[in-house]
Amino acid sequence: MSISKRILVTGGAGFLGSHLCDRLVEQGHDVICLDNFFTSQKENVAHLLGKANFELVRHDVVHPIWLEVDEIYNLACPAAPGHYQYNPIKTCKTSVVGAINMLGLAKRCQAKIFQASTSEIYGDPEVHPQPESYRGAVNTIGPRACYDEGKRVAETLFFDYYRQNGVNIRVVRIFNTYGPRMHPYDGRVVSNFIRQALAGEDITIFGDGSQSRAFCFVDDLVEGFIRMMNGPDEFPGPVNLGNPGEFTIKELAELVIEISGSTSKLCYRPLPEDDPKQRRPDIALAQGRLDWSPTIELRDGLTRTIDWFKSIDLSRFRAPTPNY
Repeated sequence: MSISKRILVTGGAGFLGSHLCDRLVEQGHDVICLDNFFTSQKENVAHLLGKANFELVRHDVVHPIWLEVDEIYNLACPAAPGHYQYNPIKTCKTSVVGAINMLGLAKRCQAKIFQASTSEIYGDPEVHPQPESYRGAVNTIGPRACYDEGKRVAETLFFDYYRQNGVNIRVVRIFNTYGPRMHPYDGRVVSNFIRQALAGEDITIFGDGSQSRAFCFVDDLVEGFIRMMNGPDEFPGPVNLGNPGEFTIKELAELVIEISGSTSKLCYRPLPEDDPKQRRPDIALAQGRLDWSPTIELRDGLTRTIDWFKSIDLSRFRAPTPNY
């Protein structure tokens, strides 16, 4: 029988955080979900509020908090380009100051701490697919740098706390993930395409649609999170988590139209500055050290996600920023 732990999930009411909270609560842990609700929805965790082992705290990780916990999953940060570019200074502070605050908490409590890093730290990659050893090609002064560089500094801080203070860390680099509870107005390609297809609107493709991405279903990703947190202490990461199946943006749009039965047409707009042309994880390390591989194919995952989008009332979701 597993031992119940006190677990803090920052950004716990967000897309990924809420699914992680589901799993941890189901496993019997005492879960503290911390969120400032900038891009997240209380509705994502409303079904957990009546459970004795779940607690919801409105708080911003930029400010210190005093808690007693055994583990911390640090997921707090706007992750969609429209959201993180809306207030880039705040985004960078969330990644950097938030990491400092959570690492300080972990050090005091002697807690194990997990950092949700990102494939964005690879920038517009010159190596394909991207292994963890690749150091990236990031524009430090571009419009995406607040997120890319904030996450890179957070990784630096995690490993400095690990080397200098012996903090027990876990670092994962997340590649494109999708699924139920994505914010309909997050500006990401999957949610944009589904929302437009269900409304019968033209589907907007930035660039010529030949740029590629690898899409991981949220259930697979959360399984990787938990395996990494519960893995050996001598493996702090970083480790890539994502689905290595690669699709062009045009292929994704056509698949969304097919599954949803939409009559939408494709329309094209200029590619945003510093938008990566290709992105696909090398997951050999996760396969070897965590015995983890994604199991849900894109068609199956999109079907589940489209079904969820059909079930929600879009008027209940506010657009966090005007950039969607």
